[in-house]
Amino acid sequence: MDSTSNALNTTRNTPGDDLIDTPLTPDHLRGALDVERTEYGLLPHRLPARARAQCTDPQLAMVESQPSGVRLVFRTRATTIELDTLPTRRVYAGAPPRPAGVYDLVVDGRPAGQGSVTDGGHTLAIDMATGAAELRPGRPGTLRFTGLPGHAKDVEIWLPHNETTELVALRTDAPVEPAPDPGRRVWLHHGSSISHGSDAASPTTTWPARAAALAGVELINLGLGGSALLDPFTARALRDTPADLISVKVGINLVNMDVMRLRAFTPAVHGFLDTVREGHPTTPLLVVSPILCPIHEDTPGPCAWDMTSLSTGQLEFRATGDPAEVAAGKLTLRVIRDELARIVARRAAEDPNLHHLDGLALYGEADAVELPLPDRLHPDAATHRRIGERFAELVFGPGGAFTRATPPPP
Repeated sequence: MDSTSNALNTTRNTPGDDLIDTPLTPDHLRGALDVERTEYGLLPHRLPARARAQCTDPQLAMVESQPSGVRLVFRTRATTIELDTLPTRRVYAGAPPRPAGVYDLVVDGRPAGQGSVTDGGHTLAIDMATGAAELRPGRPGTLRFTGLPGHAKDVEIWLPHNETTELVALRTDAPVEPAPDPGRRVWLHHGSSISHGSDAASPTTTWPARAAALAGVELINLGLGGSALLDPFTARALRDTPADLISVKVGINLVNMDVMRLRAFTPAVHGFLDTVREGHPTTPLLVVSPILCPIHEDTPGPCAWDMTSLSTGQLEFRATGDPAEVAAGKLTLRVIRDELARIVARRAAEDPNLHHLDGLALYGEADAVELPLPDRLHPDAATHRRIGERFAELVFGPGGAFTRATPPPP
């Protein structure tokens, strides 16, 4: 955190003294595909309304409204910034409490503060055994940053990647202007909870956000926890979203949700890529296979909570499938990696802008020894950093799928 700034977490009933109210609009947001006006303000969505209408799964509704990669962006000379938000926090029965979501402040491209809204907010109580959920209403709270430099600056407030967040009000001690177009390439990424940022420390330290910062690109993160299932509506969202670079990370949710067999998987991947190509026929498109997950390398899903782990305070997952069923078409991560490599190699013969990355290059066996998955499924904060740095090097670096082409000499 920059020593000149800090964040206070309070609930306010009246605007701060001498602060200017700026009406929030969708133009203040980057990284969202849709913005809904609610009773309180603006709710960013990472899937468009048409996609949301085609699936009523509560898990998808929860995760697509968690604003991973979404940030509030503006230009100002303000030294004090207040943001009223209404978070929705998850509470799992019998599990340790989850920390409040983290907001990252970025000023002129550099980290400048962090904070959380600890008072107020809705609570979503979830029963892990049955999946039943109860919403307990709450009230908005306030995030406050002070001591910022007084010069004109570009401000980004990255919203909590794992906490549904309604934006209620913005107040500053100097006028707010639209942020200039950064002129960077737009990277559109889709994946599972790992891409969403599960267990990352903050929104700018999820592996896609880390990779985007290192590569100097604008991120749109469609990592959807538990919902990277080759859904046609997600493919259409990718198809219809302007982007210069696209990546699709496929595999872990298909195994741990046990939603299909190999016979359905192969044409589903082709169909997903066909749909993306309808809107982006020549855009660099990268297919990424799963990182290492020992419980599902050779054992199919479904995946389940290991309820015996509750006593240790660290929730863990286990694979419940039978390895013998792989011969009949059940999916494991090894099966998916092999099939994705085959699919991409076949398509790339006619699509020179289609690329493949083996997820084991991002996190493999040696990494698992050094940085094991704490819950057997999701990377921790240090592993997110490692995956992001490796992705930036392998994909955006020399010879990578997203390397910017060198312009021809004049």
